[in-house]
Amino acid sequence: MVEASEEHESISNLLKSIDELNKEKQQIISIVSHDIKAPLNRIYALVQLLHMGSETLTTEQQQYLDKIHQVVADGLSMIRNLVDYRNIEYRGIDLHLEEINIKTFVQTTVRNFKSLADKKNINISLDANEDAIVFSDNQCLGRVADSLISNAIKFSNEGKDVYVVVKNKETCVLITVKDQARGFTNEDLPKLFTKFQKLSSKPTSGESSTGLGLFVAKRFLDRIGGTIECSTQEGLGSAFTITLPKKFHV
Repeated sequence: MVEASEEHESISNLLKSIDELNKEKQQIISIVSHDIKAPLNRIYALVQLLHMGSETLTTEQQQYLDKIHQVVADGLSMIRNLVDYRNIEYRGIDLHLEEINIKTFVQTTVRNFKSLADKKNINISLDANEDAIVFSDNQCLGRVADSLISNAIKFSNEGKDVYVVVKNKETCVLITVKDQARGFTNEDLPKLFTKFQKLSSKPTSGESSTGLGLFVAKRFLDRIGGTIECSTQEGLGSAFTITLPKKFHV
């Protein structure tokens, strides 16, 4: 009986320690998402203001400003991934369903990444000729699109192309993001959508990677009834295709 009591106490202490570690992890992510995100947002806003008067800057000053912009955008992207991870793991994903015009949605998303792509001399080509309406969550879909386009730019060398193609089907919409990056190895493929994975392909301009982007995208798509597939050829690039139902019921 004494041994059983000691074993029960040991298990109880272990569970308590695990619970404390989980609370500490959530607290750290909360600090990152609020206390670090705020100054980065201020720096980002100042960089935007400086860009408005960039005609008075020298070429060297403009290069430094572009680098600051890239670093801050990279840091904010990492924080968003950590916050999304916390919400997925501990809070769940609340949906706010609405009608979304995919053509307009994708045009806006691509436009938001143009300045970041320009800094690496990467051209984003968009093929979205048809209007297509889906009933989905704009924020979830936005985070998926942001992750895929951001990765395509991050892992591509300067001077390459990124293609975004929208296809309107009878019951669904397909959105494909194709790059000319290094692609993935056969060893990478089973790990693509798992968290905190470091794959063989690396960012090409010193950008950071949490290993959470594709994991977050997959979990958001699962929540809104979508799917994602990757076709890749090592050394030539990858294409990620989202299949999004036009009608989604909770």
